[in-house]
Amino acid sequence: MNGRLRNPGIDRILMLAVLCLLVLGTLLVWSATSHRDDLTGGDPTAYLRKQLVNVCIGLVLMVVVMATDHRWVRIVAPVVYLASIGGLVLVLTMGTTINGSRSWIDLAGMSIQPSEFAKLAVVIGMALFVAERNEGRRTRVGAAEVVGMLVIAGVPAALIMLQPDLGTLLVLSATVFGVLAVAGAPRRWLALLLAGGVVGGVAVLAGHLLKPYQIDRFLAFANPDLDPRGAGYNTEQARIAVGNGGLFGQGLFHGSQTRAGFVPEQHTDFIFTVAGEELGLVGAGVLIALLGFVIWRALAISALSTDLFGRVAAAGIACWFGFQAFQNIGMCLGIMPVTGVPLPFVSYGGSSMFAGMLAIGLLQNIHLRATASQPTRYARPVRQGHLVGR
Repeated sequence: MNGRLRNPGIDRILMLAVLCLLVLGTLLVWSATSHRDDLTGGDPTAYLRKQLVNVCIGLVLMVVVMATDHRWVRIVAPVVYLASIGGLVLVLTMGTTINGSRSWIDLAGMSIQPSEFAKLAVVIGMALFVAERNEGRRTRVGAAEVVGMLVIAGVPAALIMLQPDLGTLLVLSATVFGVLAVAGAPRRWLALLLAGGVVGGVAVLAGHLLKPYQIDRFLAFANPDLDPRGAGYNTEQARIAVGNGGLFGQGLFHGSQTRAGFVPEQHTDFIFTVAGEELGLVGAGVLIALLGFVIWRALAISALSTDLFGRVAAAGIACWFGFQAFQNIGMCLGIMPVTGVPLPFVSYGGSSMFAGMLAIGLLQNIHLRATASQPTRYARPVRQGHLVGR
């Protein structure tokens, strides 16, 4: 031995950032819904209680994954992937259509969105595949590994496209690209994927494969003033709400746009507008900083990981959180099209919360294993005839 082992522990910065986001998100959801009798049935705390239940269940799921033996995580990974595929198939056959997308299943009084869990399933599926083929070998990731990972991602992506859920598909595509890059896919493959994405996007537009409301959203993104009372309404009202906040905001529960209900879906997709209006630039900046800490720690855990599975999975989670947060905040600011993706750990919703907390549990699991196998920085060398630390 060359030194003592570190005492394994959780990533405290990651845990603190996530807890702060959960508290802040719960308050924002409460503020966005407390005055909405059409949602709450006259009970101002209805969504507060629902979100607290989501948070508690999410924390339990995180602890379960965090405490699970690393070997079992890899054993269960294929089951999680197959279960996500089953959920996506089920939602196409008996799902509920909301806002033009068949993405929800009503189960035991709860609405479950399988595509949220598919993001995590694709990350761990791709990470497990490349780890099983390349871990411990000196060979680089080749065409066979890239094709295999694309197939793993392609099956759920095709099912999500059939719903259709364009927002989730965009997040999944960015995540897959990040996973391939971290796994060591050749640059020519990454360039081909980028070119293929551009060509595919043009083909979809030229072939009129998008639904009319999706085309309207992209047109409204390009020119929000084109139809301010129609397709551009969400973006226009979101920008007004964020602009109303100024530097320090109008105060929690006191946002004028929020109280008047001008911004649609404000407790879910447009939750950032509540932060912008009621907490101002400073409060919204804190929220963005907390999300940045989560992404930073995920990348740090990826760099610290001692095995290929952990390194790829952690980086994939960072790409997922990073692009989804950018997409959500960007559509509230008018710099991204409206696609309806939640803000991680902040928006109301069980599926997004549960999938995100499962991912945090996996990050902590990878961190625990990595720190348990790393020597301390100031470990004293072993001398002949002496015990370390004596």
